[in-house]
Amino acid sequence: MARRANPTPSTDLDARKATILEAVVAEHIDTAQPVGSSSVASNADLGVSPATVRSEMVSLEREGYLAQPHTSAGRIPTDKGYRYFVDHLQSGVLGAPQQHQLADFFANVRGEVEDVLEQTSTLLSQMTNYTAMVLGATHAHATIMSAQLVNLDAHHQLLVAVFSDGSVIKHSLNPVFDVDYETCAEASRQLNALLIGTTLESPVQVPSRHDHVAQLVRDAVATLHAQEPTVDGEQVFIGGSSRVAESFEGVETVRKVLSILEQELLVVGLVQDMLSRGLSVAIGSEVGYEPLSTCAVVVAPVTIDGAPAGAVGLLGPTRMKYQEAMAAAGAVSQHLARHFGGDEDHDH
Repeated sequence: MARRANPTPSTDLDARKATILEAVVAEHIDTAQPVGSSSVASNADLGVSPATVRSEMVSLEREGYLAQPHTSAGRIPTDKGYRYFVDHLQSGVLGAPQQHQLADFFANVRGEVEDVLEQTSTLLSQMTNYTAMVLGATHAHATIMSAQLVNLDAHHQLLVAVFSDGSVIKHSLNPVFDVDYETCAEASRQLNALLIGTTLESPVQVPSRHDHVAQLVRDAVATLHAQEPTVDGEQVFIGGSSRVAESFEGVETVRKVLSILEQELLVVGLVQDMLSRGLSVAIGSEVGYEPLSTCAVVVAPVTIDGAPAGAVGLLGPTRMKYQEAMAAAGAVSQHLARHFGGDEDHDH
């Protein structure tokens, strides 16, 4: 993906123009229709005539904040207009019903990391009516709580490792020698002694003996450490893809957006690129993909003990309800951090 610079902060508008622009953006977000000067004059409490408002809207159009889709119609915000609006937004707070919905969800959600993240993406989409993206919390920094070998038959053992963030790795071992129950049990005991409390990044002193137990332990450690996730291996869970059809006009636009969402690496790259640029909101061309030029993306990083552990994102049209979307993404990222950081109970 082409890297883009951070959007240049918009020059401050005078108070009247800023109020008019905010009124146009807010009404267009609500109605999806071009906004006329008479509507702004009656709703924005400016104390000036529609003619004055019309003159200011012409000026805002000339400066690139508004556009006129049809000669006789009102005006709609441009990407620059939305950017000004977002840059001057006060932080939103989730409504009480949504706060309770989130708290109840995380108090009761169980299962492996993948299940939790998939359910979280669905919940976030339901809360906002936008397509949700949740990047997998990596378990590279989580400690190993248990590592067991299960003897399925003489040449087939199952390695099961459980991490402190709730994630589980399962992997088959297929030694060339026969393994009986006692050998497997002893290897499992030694494996636990070696690995409990370590992370996938911890150096481990494996046994150098040549007996079958030592060979099994070495194979298990090598297999487990080979599972360390890379940046490109992060999983992404998409909730509410069907909302794309409701959010965008035009079959071709819907098709393009869905095509991007189906490519997991592109979605991961998009979110990570935004975070690397320090962006919490990307609008239109700032997103970095031409097929998403009519979209806005809101992201919030998930951080556990100061380490990056995934991200939460929302994708919608450029006329998305930014304040609500930013509040929802931020709240979900904080709940995920507490959930996987083992501190979720403190929220109740």
